[in-house]
Amino acid sequence: MIGCPAGLESSGIEPEPLIAPMTVTVTRSDPRYPALRRGHNLRWPSHDADAAQRILLCEDAEDAAVALQQVVTAGLRPTVRSGGHCYEDFVVNNPGGAILDVSALSRVDRDASNGTFHLGSGVQLWNGYEALYKRYGVTLPGGVCGTVGAGGHISGGGYGPLSRLHGLSCDWVTAVNILTVDRHGRVVPIRADAENHSDLFRACRGAGGASFGLITGFEFATLPMAPREVAQASISFSWNDMTLEKLTRILMTFGKYWESRGQERDTWGMYSVLELSHRSAGKFSVSVQFCNPDGTCRDLSVMWEYLDLFSQWSSETGGSTARPSIKQSDWLNACAMSAGNAVNRRGKYKSTRMRRGFTPTEAAIIYKYLTKDVGGTSLHEASFDAHSYGGAVNRKEMAEQTAVPQRDSIIKLQPLTYWEKPEEDAAQTKWLAQFYEELYSGQNTDPQHAGTPYWSKHYEGCYINYPDVDMLQYNYWPQLYYGESNYAFLQTVKRRYDPNNIFHHAMSVRS
Repeated sequence: MIGCPAGLESSGIEPEPLIAPMTVTVTRSDPRYPALRRGHNLRWPSHDADAAQRILLCEDAEDAAVALQQVVTAGLRPTVRSGGHCYEDFVVNNPGGAILDVSALSRVDRDASNGTFHLGSGVQLWNGYEALYKRYGVTLPGGVCGTVGAGGHISGGGYGPLSRLHGLSCDWVTAVNILTVDRHGRVVPIRADAENHSDLFRACRGAGGASFGLITGFEFATLPMAPREVAQASISFSWNDMTLEKLTRILMTFGKYWESRGQERDTWGMYSVLELSHRSAGKFSVSVQFCNPDGTCRDLSVMWEYLDLFSQWSSETGGSTARPSIKQSDWLNACAMSAGNAVNRRGKYKSTRMRRGFTPTEAAIIYKYLTKDVGGTSLHEASFDAHSYGGAVNRKEMAEQTAVPQRDSIIKLQPLTYWEKPEEDAAQTKWLAQFYEELYSGQNTDPQHAGTPYWSKHYEGCYINYPDVDMLQYNYWPQLYYGESNYAFLQTVKRRYDPNNIFHHAMSVRS
């Protein structure tokens, strides 16, 4: 059998056609194949030969179980897609294999008998927010990109504008429905919760589901009420007169706030992103979304206090103390406006969880690379994004209940870059790799972990939902993403529920 997983023996009999009862099967001869073989990152598949042999569009959980069984029996490698936003090649680079597309598993409802909310793994975030709000007045503290799928987002510890107020999306999960494959190659549906398969339940709350099985849905005993309204504002800064000194002050102001004032509960309803676009973009900005802990905007003093810290450097106020405008709107409208439309393009991403604010040394390196030009390509879509973090996310008890051990960070970084042409790949990725390596080779990094934000008093490693295969060059990459002590626990879960390593990619949990 071609591609027979380790531990499963070939019978020598040609497998039955890969057709589950309701599954739509798309092969290379199908006109839909060129579109469905890709994800949002157009770098993947790397080459035509790396593409999956077929895509199986599953209609429901039972259909997914049949399709998965047929793929495993045929000796093919299954990869799972809910929204298609995987940054690396973990899903669509699957030569000879099969992509199980679960985007149709889009259930959003509430059990009338016990009040439990159900979200299918294929639910796109915006659709989930809209349905939860309109039907029940609740929400999930997840991300802003509306087309991201719930399956990967929630299982990987997804966060967003309401996470400082309510915690991570996975913190609210009370059961996970997942298809595993036992040592005999049989698909085993499991409902994992705090009482049954509690180890698998914990692993699927933050370590990503792609290491253990195919997640078909999540259950939530309760969810937070959606805010009645939110207030939003932004301040932009021109690169024309941006000096190293000025950028250093902006970065240190941002970091100091979240390191100190941002720890206080009256600020937990505030989410801010310092989006440091490359100089070629002309300007960069700091944006804010806010609501009081009660979900209203009756008192905006916390928000004004924060905005006033940055007004002096704004290109809009000409360096005066004039205040930016604040727009208030109902939560659903604000959520819809931020959801946006995902554009398919080529991209590269990295991540860092910061326990402390920025240092002058870090600021100097950031300034160096954001003002650097690279021959043969344009960096006008490159950015160094700093997201406010902490608040309810940093409840220490959740480190033991979930697979997200990073519960002391105040800022989450996402350095990234986008471009259009394949011939620009090398220049773009090299610029970002050099930027990141130099940023973490200074005084805040011990020599043993130079080039990475390894766990220390300054950093808490990286974020698995922003995977970066560059980190595979370091033998401690699992600890960067999964935690120092947490990884051993995840390995035991892997051995128990995926003994044949059916579900794997370059950065999945190793057994």
